[in-house]
Amino acid sequence: MSFDLTEPRFIKETGLEARVARIVEPVANGLGFSLVRVKITQENGCTLQIMAEDHNGRFTIVNCETLSKDLSPVLDVEDPIDREYHLEVSSPGIDRPLVRRRDFAAYIGHEAKIELGDMINGRKRFRGFIKAVEDDAVIITLPDAPGGTDPDHRLLFANLAEAKLVMTDALMEKARLDQEAHPIDDEETETVEYAEADNDDDNTDDPETETVEDTAATTDTPKESN
Repeated sequence: MSFDLTEPRFIKETGLEARVARIVEPVANGLGFSLVRVKITQENGCTLQIMAEDHNGRFTIVNCETLSKDLSPVLDVEDPIDREYHLEVSSPGIDRPLVRRRDFAAYIGHEAKIELGDMINGRKRFRGFIKAVEDDAVIITLPDAPGGTDPDHRLLFANLAEAKLVMTDALMEKARLDQEAHPIDDEETETVEYAEADNDDDNTDDPETETVEDTAATTDTPKESN
């Protein structure tokens, strides 16, 4: 994966999350990391989730702790959230968000869910395989396209609202091979259970699971508003 700390994210936050992202990104970049996503949830009252990655598209527990340690005093000074909250720092995960051009390029052939900001041809949501990546757009192939219609759709990066990979056997295998190519010490690894395939569209009660190693850390740090 080509790694450029200055490569822009096409999918960005809005409102308070955007303000937090402007604080977080320079800190992450200064450590050699790229910001993937900032999200504020109501979990545990209020939780600030920071997702970042290294040049391999991964993030060890040590990386998480390093970013959290450097980020905490900056957040204390800037005080962007006007109430107590918990800070969580983590890796992108296997079924990661796709926010930059390089993300799509790295996963050509894999399945993704994409939501647009504005409709094209009467639809905003697409689920299919990443076929190609252009300078300003991604080509996605829909496996369920009606007969006689073009299954390929060109989606402009500027019109993307959300995009993430779909958990599939092929993606799991890629993650396994990536781990072999870029091994992580055992003490920096957590074992997480993932369903073998994405089950959003079915009612499977007991999907089979397979354990894979994924670098994810949570810094459950209470932060009080000044």
